[in-house]
Amino acid sequence: MLATPEQMKTTFSPLYKYLLLIGLCGAGSMSCQKELNKSPLNNYSNDAFWTSEQNAMLALTGVYRGNIQMQKAAEFSATDWWSYNGLLFIELATDNAYDRRGDNAGTTRLANGTMTADLGILGDYWNASYIRIGRCNYFLENVGKTPVSAAKLARMTAEARFLRACTYFYMSQYWKDVPLVTKTLSLQEANTVTKTPKAQVVDFVISELNAAIADLPQYKDIPASERGRASKQAAMAFLGRLQLAEKKYADAAATYKKIVDFNDNNIDANFQSLFNGTNESSKEIIFATQYLQDLAPNAMLQHIYPATAGGWHLYCPLGSLVESYDFKDGTPFSYTDPRYNPNDISSNRDPRLKYTVLYNNQPFKTIRYVTHPDSTKSPDQLTTTKQATRTGFGMGKFSYEGFAGGDLQNSGIDLPVIRYAEVLLSYLEAKLEAGDAIDQGLLDATINKIRTRPGVNMPPITVTDIPTLRTILRKERRNELALEGIRYWDLLRWGNAAQVLKGDFYGAAFSGAVNLRKNNGAIDPYSRWYVTTKAFRAGTDEKWPVPQRETNINPNLK
Repeated sequence: MLATPEQMKTTFSPLYKYLLLIGLCGAGSMSCQKELNKSPLNNYSNDAFWTSEQNAMLALTGVYRGNIQMQKAAEFSATDWWSYNGLLFIELATDNAYDRRGDNAGTTRLANGTMTADLGILGDYWNASYIRIGRCNYFLENVGKTPVSAAKLARMTAEARFLRACTYFYMSQYWKDVPLVTKTLSLQEANTVTKTPKAQVVDFVISELNAAIADLPQYKDIPASERGRASKQAAMAFLGRLQLAEKKYADAAATYKKIVDFNDNNIDANFQSLFNGTNESSKEIIFATQYLQDLAPNAMLQHIYPATAGGWHLYCPLGSLVESYDFKDGTPFSYTDPRYNPNDISSNRDPRLKYTVLYNNQPFKTIRYVTHPDSTKSPDQLTTTKQATRTGFGMGKFSYEGFAGGDLQNSGIDLPVIRYAEVLLSYLEAKLEAGDAIDQGLLDATINKIRTRPGVNMPPITVTDIPTLRTILRKERRNELALEGIRYWDLLRWGNAAQVLKGDFYGAAFSGAVNLRKNNGAIDPYSRWYVTTKAFRAGTDEKWPVPQRETNINPNLK
């Protein structure tokens, strides 16, 4: 029985309010809303809703959506792990990018030594997680009433279990210990739940993903009309992620090998097209957040476009990312190398640099992206005050120059969550960390498939020495998957976040610039713009605190 309106006035955790109420309309569908209007809140029966496959699919769509914002409005906080803000902006907590809003921005504070329990972004992810979990639980409790075939019921159930498991995957990685809620809660239960140890949450996720894998279709068997629904490969990829993070390397290698052996996916010839909405059915994209211009759009372009094109330029890649891209022959980048061209920094470099980062003097649409700090007339001038870059760089990935709409808050570009490139790199990492023999055949089947794709054509890797290959592999993950929302998790699971996210960070180099920002008066030897200093706290910042507003209501969560 649901609480009455008067009972709902009782103070209780916002998180668990979602568990109680959001699930009422699994998808938030109109059918369900009409039924709510017919029935008193203290005696609601949903039997009339679960009477058709169509209604069940509406509910499942709502489970997939979770709390992802899909409308012509900028997303100012993470509404889901897979919304553009939640997925891409977490990269702003790393050595790859900086938040234009500065050192007090929520994403920045995740990794600069100032994270506290009252940080708003923690509550955003926490609430978004339990919104989706609440919908999954409610769906799983009710979908069995739907008159559909056993096969269809098994698939829908598997999808909901997959989505719930993915949510707990993220929570286990960042909060470690969290309430493991697998049913709709009463008010009393909601205010008194306790945290479940991380090990039990991990075991649950592994069990749920394996169960989902058994009943999900293969990627190749999902028709174009159902693009966006989960496949075996999507669930296996998340299982592999968890196994990597938990150092179950042999298990991870076996999981990734199954994806490879299915032979449903491949590395796309056109790297750039994977992020601009022109190649969303690519077999490289295993799972993605689906958007549709006009009907279910996102405002991503509004946030990442340069100022000269009408954007707010929140996303600012750091110089350390740009410097990590090698020269075209595979040798490391250096400012003192004669191949370095300060007027075109992508010249003689790994082509993925140009596809990933916007830089000074680069053409964009029909204009030129000018960030030089002395370019006072440019809206994208590098300063500490303009609504423009804070590093001298902008987002290249996802900044589709061919966007035809006039409203930057009406983009239909999908967001890849799992790409086959990640699967191959993770497979090689699992084999390496498991202590398995690494030969040229394995390198050619994994990392070299990525490096030698047409349009990239970087030299193949031939190193099999484990310590050296580990360094090469981690750099390859950074460059291939840059700005896609994976770097922060990688640093945490590798255990080197405290080393990488400590010290001074710089942006672009501008030799002879008059308005160059200096670090405490010191001029950088390469004339780079000083951006920020990070002080990630070892032993503290690897684990997110439960949001303060949650522990205020339920002390069991402290």
